[in-house]
Amino acid sequence: MCGRFTITVTMEELKAYLSDYYDIEEMKSDIIVPRYNVSPGQDVISIINDGSKNRVGLLNWGFVPSFAKDEKIGFSMINAKSETLDQKISYKSSFEHKRCIILADGFYEWKKEDNQKIPMRILMKDKSIFPIAGLWSTYVRPDGTKHHSTTIITTQANDLVSLVHDRMPVILTDESRKTWLNPRITDLRLLSTILKPYEPDQMYTYRVSSAVNSSKNENQACIIPV
Repeated sequence: MCGRFTITVTMEELKAYLSDYYDIEEMKSDIIVPRYNVSPGQDVISIINDGSKNRVGLLNWGFVPSFAKDEKIGFSMINAKSETLDQKISYKSSFEHKRCIILADGFYEWKKEDNQKIPMRILMKDKSIFPIAGLWSTYVRPDGTKHHSTTIITTQANDLVSLVHDRMPVILTDESRKTWLNPRITDLRLLSTILKPYEPDQMYTYRVSSAVNSSKNENQACIIPV
């Protein structure tokens, strides 16, 4: 599971990253960074490809299928297992045609020790932004307004993350992110092959404050090592 994450870069760093890696030069003003405790139900920075170019914007974290009867279902669909995407009617269409990338520079998991759950932050050794594989959907409300939502795809934890939790978000490589965003690729078997655990030797983890347990806490204290 992935239920909280961070993107602690400055706006200048984010703009440079989008330009260098995705050829994106324009960004809407509603994007806010840094974020220290991104939680389900909130908007997350996401990238899609519209068939001709990459675009960045906000999607609401909590997947709502287009055929849903109530958008509240999104709170139970913040993650999607990579192993069953092609088997779930809620996800299969988006797996084929509506794939996205969610930007983060760390994520939180809770390590069980005795009767405690200890919050840990997991990130790259170089503290860089990384692309998480996601799916998106558009739900049309009864009043005609549209709700654009997303889910984070998870896979089996690598050797580092497994010390904390048995699942982790799918973090894409420079090469696999291009495949993932390419709307002309609809081969689900091919797409499934890139949904695998990230190399553990490129990552590290440390303990953080229990402040991250509450989504109300959104400040730099969340990422300070304990």
